Amino acid sequence: MSGGSKSVAPGESENDNEGLPTFSSRDWVATAAELAQRRPDVAIVGAPMDINTTYRPGARFGPKYVRSNAYDPGTYHLDLGLDIFEWLDVVDAGNAYCPHGQSARSQRNIEAKVTDVLRADAFPMIIGGDHSITYPCATAVARKYGWGKVGLLHFDAHADTADSIEGHLHSHGTPMRRLIESGAIRGRNFVQVGLRGYWPPPEVFDWMREQEMTWHLMHDVWDRGMRPVIADAIARAGDGCDWLYLSVDIDVLDPGFAPGTGTPEPGGMNPADLLRAVRQIALETPLVAMDVVEVSPPYDHADNTVNNAHRVILEALGALATKKREQAGGEVTRPGARPDPARLRYPIEPTEWSRPGDGTNTYTDEDAHLQGHHDDHA
Repeated sequence: MSGGSKSVAPGESENDNEGLPTFSSRDWVATAAELAQRRPDVAIVGAPMDINTTYRPGARFGPKYVRSNAYDPGTYHLDLGLDIFEWLDVVDAGNAYCPHGQSARSQRNIEAKVTDVLRADAFPMIIGGDHSITYPCATAVARKYGWGKVGLLHFDAHADTADSIEGHLHSHGTPMRRLIESGAIRGRNFVQVGLRGYWPPPEVFDWMREQEMTWHLMHDVWDRGMRPVIADAIARAGDGCDWLYLSVDIDVLDPGFAPGTGTPEPGGMNPADLLRAVRQIALETPLVAMDVVEVSPPYDHADNTVNNAHRVILEALGALATKKREQAGGEVTRPGARPDPARLRYPIEPTEWSRPGDGTNTYTDEDAHLQGHHDDHA
């Protein structure tokens, strides 16, 4: 059991630290000006939009419930042997404003909110929302780090590469096609893991092959095992790219583990494999942004889905904290172990940990992708 008594500084009351239900009780730093002043390592961003879902709604509540309903397990990572938040400055930057019934405006606001984080040279950790939010989020990241210079590794039961769904170009079944068509992400650096079930049809996969996309069906994971699949996925997504974006649709898990999602598909991954895969990707790659999407609390039993999503985020944060520890030459504490370089296909680079250091990737107002009205988060 985690927890224990809460430390109280001299002159403080036990109530002084109680407030907003932020992610893992991190500081609330919600405006662009505050982010720029603080310059955290990571900023949690909520994207509470599910207007583009095709089946069961409710993912708009994902950010709220991942923050408030996940069982807080503590902050010490047993396998990695470190306290995550001793090494990593993580803040909660609040939500993008997603007004009901206004998909385009919501997506502009999501992109603007992620842009605020990127301008502060922080790592955006986005909690969705349905999967359509990946389009504005990954677009903002590509604007920051270079058009076509970011690979995308995508865990999902579904390819999300349809041209349109019922005439809708920005459905949660289309964002990956939009990203490739826009040029933000090159098809050859777009890798998907965990696809299964009965959709999409062959003509969509024909288009995917024309774009040089790579997919690993759930059958491949079952047949070959998770380790070689993830090694191949990392190699392909990073081939010719400088950075990586990770998108995790929680429905990549079997619905027995994650029932609270919009389009559950039996036969999926188990949490032990997913959590370690996310950790490995964050350890081995120049990861610069990540989203976790399609958590629909109204369908969640006993908060299973919320807790799995929360731990996916913690695994990535633990890996980022490990990179900072390696950079500083910090010690591994019991019962953890330092990642074995001989077992890492792409060794940790202590001098570069998921953000560029040369200052050449900077925003100007002319760079902004945003068109039309959006709500200023400053």
